[in-house]
Amino acid sequence: MKSIQALREQRQQLAREARNQLEQKGDRVWTKEDQAIFDKRTDEIDALENEIAAVEKVLALEIEKGFKDVEDFRRAPENKAQAKGREVFAKLLRHGPTALSTEELQQVRNTMSVGTPSQGGYTVQTDVAKELIDALKAYGGMRAVSSNITTAQGNPLSYPTSDGTSEVGEWVPENTQASGADVSFGAIGLNAFKASSKIVTVPIELLMDSSIDVIAMVNKRLRDRLGRTFNQGFTSGSGTGQPLGYVTAAPVGRVGATGQTNTILYDDLVELQESIDYAYQNAGNCQFMMHQQTRKVVRKIKDGAGRPIWAESYEGGIKTGIPSQLLGSDVAINNDMAQPAANAKTIGFGDFSKYMIRDVLNLILFRFEDSAYASKGQVGFLAWARAGGGLLDPNGLKTFQQSAS
Repeated sequence: MKSIQALREQRQQLAREARNQLEQKGDRVWTKEDQAIFDKRTDEIDALENEIAAVEKVLALEIEKGFKDVEDFRRAPENKAQAKGREVFAKLLRHGPTALSTEELQQVRNTMSVGTPSQGGYTVQTDVAKELIDALKAYGGMRAVSSNITTAQGNPLSYPTSDGTSEVGEWVPENTQASGADVSFGAIGLNAFKASSKIVTVPIELLMDSSIDVIAMVNKRLRDRLGRTFNQGFTSGSGTGQPLGYVTAAPVGRVGATGQTNTILYDDLVELQESIDYAYQNAGNCQFMMHQQTRKVVRKIKDGAGRPIWAESYEGGIKTGIPSQLLGSDVAINNDMAQPAANAKTIGFGDFSKYMIRDVLNLILFRFEDSAYASKGQVGFLAWARAGGGLLDPNGLKTFQQSAS
């Protein structure tokens, strides 16, 4: 089996060749031979991406098995009190509150963010909670492109908004007073909603192993589960008991014609792109967002001269590479977006920084070691985390909706 590096290099070379082919052909009409060569390269790129994803999954499982990736979460606090606090908190995770002395319990509470123990649940200490939230920010999809704030508590929050795209000045004759034009401000609610990690079970043997960074180990498990839950909410959440997702809040910029329940046309993408005011596009922050399977459909779309409109990246995810582009705009992949189907909103376009994510630092952790877990040689952990999200400016983001029939 090829190494993942070799697979990435092979994909990078094919992407470079595909992009060079687009540039070299310029405005000339594509021949069937041109198209066949390009399609062969994109098919090979698809196959390599699937192989890379499979290898990454295998590697991730191996890392998970041995918890070799805990170094990603390790910290070496310079503050000795903070380091001691983390040491005691790790002891709480390993052995439970009964193993802590009165002094250690007090120390745990002192290093935690505001909150008190409740039914065995402890408010995770501030620096550990920050680690988890920072890890969530690295989780793909919405967090990669949206704006973000973090609050210590989950109190209701109104966030100010203002749309100045329609505001203009005026020509003023000499000795004439200027007119007034008040700025219009609004507000959206960024209320925090509670999400559960579901109970994560950890073998007692791992908790007893002093070489394992138990804080990192538990954080990683919680991150994966909460990250997926939050991303779904920020993408398509209903706003009731969960964040209001951007797909739910954003206006529709283009609806497919009758019969386009699972197809997307070149004109649809142009119409969607041009439904966003140029003031937003000129700022340079606008991009497309879609599911990976929608990308597969879009990759095959051609312009009037028969040229593919999708420009491959040299190597996705590497900052020194060139990102994939569609009609001159970058593309973000979010697999919580809907796939092509009747009435589905499958593509978003606009300035995603207009969507604000709010994280709450107050993270509650429960530890379970009753007979249901002890009989299996396990300890259970459950986290409650709170977050919210909302679209600050509905003019800055719009969606493409497939036809109803």
